[in-house]
This record gives sequence, C-alpha cells and structure tokens, in this order.
Amino acid sequence: MRTRIELLALSTALMAALMGCDQPPAEPAAAAPSTTVGTVIDDSIVSASVRAALLADPDIKGFDFKVDSRKGVVQLSGFVDKQTQIDLAVTVAGTVTGVQSVQNNVSLQSAAPTIGGKVDDTLVTAKVKAALLADESIKSLDIGVITRQGEVQLSGFVNSQGQIDRALAVADSIEGVCDVSNEMSIKK
Repeated sequence: MRTRIELLALSTALMAALMGCDQPPAEPAAAAPSTTVGTVIDDSIVSASVRAALLADPDIKGFDFKVDSRKGVVQLSGFVDKQTQIDLAVTVAGTVTGVQSVQNNVSLQSAAPTIGGKVDDTLVTAKVKAALLADESIKSLDIGVITRQGEVQLSGFVNSQGQIDRALAVADSIEGVCDVSNEMSIKK
C-alpha cells in the first residue's frame, strides 16, 4: 500500500512539472537579496523558537500570532484582544536567541469574534490565499493571510514593493474583504 501512495505522489509531481512546460514563460520576478541555506535554516529555527516562547507564556494567546523571520528580524502579526498581549509578545520574542529585532505588526480586535464570523473569516482567508497562489507575479508562499471580521492582514517578507502592491490589489478584490492591511516588509 505504501508503495502505491509513493508512486501516486511521484506521478502527481511529475505531471505537475510536465504541465508547467506547456505554460509560456512567466515574467521574471524581482530577485530577492541572496540568502544561504544556513540563513534559511537559522530563520526557521528562530521562528519556531519564538512561536514556542509565545505558546509557553500563559498570558499570551500564542495561536493569535503569526511569526516570520528573516536574518534575525522577527515579524509578529495577527489580531489580539489587548494591548498588553502585544507588549508582552514583543518582549518575549525579543528575548529569544537569534532575534536581532522585532517588528510589531499586530492589530487589536475591535470586538470578540462570533462562531459565524470565524467561519466567514476562514472562507475569506482561503479565497485570498487561493487568489494569491493563482497570481504568478506574487511569491505568495512568503505572504501570510489572517482575517478578522472581514479585515484581511497580509504579512511576511517579500521581494519588492511591486509584489506588495499586487498582493494588496488581489486581496482587496476578493468578495467578503472589507479592508486590507499591509504588514509585509521587503526582504533586505
């Protein structure tokens, strides 16, 4: 059984690669400043360590934060209930080994979400992510999407201002999006 699954996965990947050959060449995206494999691994470790520190703190709702890092710069984004949670999260993130600085892109929620509101927000998030993935001019895997009460927050590190502008336009065009906030940064 396992061999069948492995063969299916391999054939799916091969088909996807071959199907891409029929596509006209995409316009080259703006090149990101170069990073080494070691830097990428270090960034992943820093992000995981910050997430773990936030989850370990009983006064912070760690699941409300999205954590990205690039070359020691940690970006916190998301929605929380109280300013004290933001302040504490920034402090906790700043104490993690490997963190050089913390960008606070966290927003306060205007009201407690309802069950129906959470479902609607989940659908809007899925639509925005799908639209970003479908747009070849955006390196969408670098962009985090969080939605609260129809407000979409885009965060992460991207290659250029052009990608930021395009991502904002794509998100704003999605049905159910009331507002889009930009918490993205250009890679350095």
